[in-house]
Amino acid sequence: MNKSSLVYAGHSAVFVTIGPTSVAIDPWLVGNPRCPAELHDPNKLDLIVLTHGHSDHAGDAVRLARSTGAKVAATYELAMILIGEGVDASQVLPMNKGGSIPFQNLRVHLVNAFHSSSYDTKNGTVYAGEACGVVVSGADKCVYHAGDTELFSDMALIGARFRPTVCCLPIGDRFTMGPDDAGEAARLIGARISIPIHHKTFDLLTGTYEEFSRACSTRGVTCRELEPGQSFDF
Repeated sequence: MNKSSLVYAGHSAVFVTIGPTSVAIDPWLVGNPRCPAELHDPNKLDLIVLTHGHSDHAGDAVRLARSTGAKVAATYELAMILIGEGVDASQVLPMNKGGSIPFQNLRVHLVNAFHSSSYDTKNGTVYAGEACGVVVSGADKCVYHAGDTELFSDMALIGARFRPTVCCLPIGDRFTMGPDDAGEAARLIGARISIPIHHKTFDLLTGTYEEFSRACSTRGVTCRELEPGQSFDF
């Protein structure tokens, strides 16, 4: 059985390892007040996947692509922006929602999410395509990172189609789902375990793990809180 693990780096930043391949989803690290300093510069990174262009998700993508040589997968518009910002075109893997790409021993899918997306370039803020969620699957393991999104009923379809082992759900409210809607999302998806993200980072993000845990409990689904720097083997 392949070794699989997830490391939470604070906010929405997640490192996923399935077999020999290391993937970072929304790795906003430097500048992230909840990211431990020891995670700012990963030793090994094969692939970066971005859910959208906002700086608290994509703000470190250019730096990390340059420093690690990792490939970067993103929606077409965001991918083109990253090339313009200095990422070598050979490292960029443009995609869109509904599509998938093979990567080493994995397959990466972009799925729907409901949110906005822009990117702060050197010349100002520009449209960065639509926001998305990410599914990373390999062998018998699968991780679904919902990105920034509201609750939507087709999360049940994502669950049925991919049968994720682990899902990462935003719970902070105001800009994404709050804890109760995230609990309903966890029920629709049906992952073995749901991990809250996009909370605690800023005062405006008022949703709490305790509220999310209660929402999951009433729906018969399992959740687990990870503090930044903590890992989870699955």
